[in-house]
Formats: sequence, structure tokens, C-alpha cells
Amino acid sequence: VQLQASGGGLVQAGGSLRLSCAASGRTFSSYFMGWFRQAPGKEREFVTAINWSGTSIHFADSTKGRFTISRDNAKNMMYLQMNSLKPEDTAVYYCAAGHGNYVSDTRGYDYWGQGTQVTVSS
Repeated sequence: VQLQASGGGLVQAGGSLRLSCAASGRTFSSYFMGWFRQAPGKEREFVTAINWSGTSIHFADSTKGRFTISRDNAKNMMYLQMNSLKPEDTAVYYCAAGHGNYVSDTRGYDYWGQGTQVTVSS
């Protein structure tokens, strides 16, 4: 499966952004999907993940209550709604597809999108 993330941009602290991840391939619905982010000089970190049916969702503590993940299998799309953004949310955001093992770890994902930059100004 090929993934392409979009929707990043510059936003003020407290603002919102919605990221999208478009997937190609007929097997999108079978994948566990996740969002990760990487700030300059830091390791890529887990943000949130969702199973194929949307019934199992995981969040990093830093994003819980502010971010929402969703997917539309009919459209081969995944979304990340980010509210109450903080300067520390600034990073390149990546979408990824895996098989449900190690959902909060990069080793659990086989396919990655190219990333989209999110910058939150204070």
C-alpha cells in the first residue's frame, strides 16, 4: 500500500488542523493505521493509531483529548483532527500502515507516507 499525507501547515497555538492520509491499494481496510511525528533532532514518536474497523484506538498521552483519529475504508482515507494545538506539537507528521502488532512503535508499521509539516506558533 502507498500512503500520502497532507493537510499540514502553520497554525497559532490553540488552533486546529486536519491531516489526511490517502492510501492506494485494495487492501487498505485490512491494515492497522497510525500517525507518528518527528520533530527536528528527535526520534519519531507515536501519536495515535486505529484498527481496521475503528473499534480499537490508541493515543499517546501527549495527544489524548486533543487529537482524534478516524478512517473511511470506502475512500481509502485516514484522518487526524488536531485541536488545541501547542508549539510542542510542531513536527513532521507521518501516516503509516501495519498489521496491529506494536501499534505504538515504528517497528509495527510496514508502510509510510512522505510526511506533512505541522508548525504551531506561540
